[in-house]
Amino acid sequence: MKAQIIQHYFPEISSKQLEQFEKLYPLYQEWNEKINVISRKDIDNLMLHHVLHSLGIAKIINFRPGTEILDVGTGGGFPGIPLAILFPQCSFTLVDSIGKKIKVVEGIASALGLENVTALHSRAEDLDQDFEFVVSRAVTRLSPFYYWVKNKISPNHFHTQRNGILYLKGGDLQDELAEFGKKHKIFELGEIFHEEFFETKKVVYVPM
Repeated sequence: MKAQIIQHYFPEISSKQLEQFEKLYPLYQEWNEKINVISRKDIDNLMLHHVLHSLGIAKIINFRPGTEILDVGTGGGFPGIPLAILFPQCSFTLVDSIGKKIKVVEGIASALGLENVTALHSRAEDLDQDFEFVVSRAVTRLSPFYYWVKNKISPNHFHTQRNGILYLKGGDLQDELAEFGKKHKIFELGEIFHEEFFETKKVVYVPM
């Protein structure tokens, strides 16, 4: 069972959620044959490198029902799709500037019956809507990313953490965060997930 690792770190998931996580591997395998959204050599590591990595955000914050979340540069649906499975009472808008990637997201969300996912072929800057949180996975350096999305964050705070950005990054971020120069907090995923892959992986939270 490929989704066992998800159940290990999120033992509270329902049987329906477990089934949805289990379906991700065959779905991505099938879509990847048509439209390459995950490198061929990495598809076997889908659960660890993409799904569990995306769910690192859920270890930092428990999105409350009704939360609106924007996933910028979602690619094949990460981190948005795994988070949408985990938080069915939240709304996720997944955007990417590459149309064929959005086609994959739509296909997978539909196959899983995820009614809380909207996929848009768009740039974040062009959206006329605001969100409690913006999530993303290393689309670019934090400084330019911040300016793309800072006007998309709702002033309506209803979590213990302030609304803001939750950005999955890896490696040494010292220079990048010095360049960014704004208030932020780093969460080390290596302290949460014990697999070697996560040793240098982080979630950077930028409260707004």
